[in-house]
Order: sequence, then C-alpha cells, then structure tokens
Amino acid sequence: MGNICSRASNDPEAFSSPGRVVGTNPSNQSAAPRASVPAKANWKNSPGRTLGDSAGAQGDSDEARSNAAIAAQKRAETASSGNKGKLGSKLAAQKAKTQTQTLNEASETERATRAQDDQREVAAYQ
Repeated sequence: MGNICSRASNDPEAFSSPGRVVGTNPSNQSAAPRASVPAKANWKNSPGRTLGDSAGAQGDSDEARSNAAIAAQKRAETASSGNKGKLGSKLAAQKAKTQTQTLNEASETERATRAQDDQREVAAYQ
C-alpha cells in the first residue's frame, strides 16, 4: 500500500544519521543563552532560620493570633446563644421534622398543584 502520509519534503528520520557523544552540543544548533552563575554564597556556615520567622514581626504575629482567637470566641458565643436569625430558625424547624412529616408535606403540595391544574383545565373549557 505504501506510505501515503509521508512526503519527500519531510525531515529525514530521527535515527537515520549517526549519533553524537553525550555531553557535546549538537552541530546544527547554536548554544542557547544561559543565565550567569551566581557568586558562591557561604550558606553552609549560616544557622538558617525557622519557617515563618522574620525579624521584628514576632509582635505582629502574636497580635494577629490573639485577634483571631477573640474573633473565633465571639463566633462561638453567637452560634450557641440561640440567636440564629430567620434562616437558622427555618433550618432548625426542618431538622426537627420526621421523615413521615416531610413526606406528608410534599404529598400535600403535589395534591394542591394537581388540583390547581384541574381547575385550569375546567376553566379553559368553559
């Protein structure tokens, strides 16, 4: 059948030419520009630092931590105080219902919808 997808103008096959020695640059490509190598740093002798630790910011982090703790305490107090608002009271009422009550309520709603549909059909024929 032949190779119908290939053209004579395509590049030669990748492995048709002889290889090169590892560590040498290919002859047909120019060397890409490289970033300069940084000067040697004496990082082996430095003690390093703990993550998150910065000079002079210790007081700021303590203050932020205490503010976050105060805010969390206030949120906990308002959640436990019973002042849930309109949506919170609706949710509490839904949670208090049993499965039977929920199914009966859904059934009543469906019956009312069907009754309204029947009334519309009767009114349309009159």
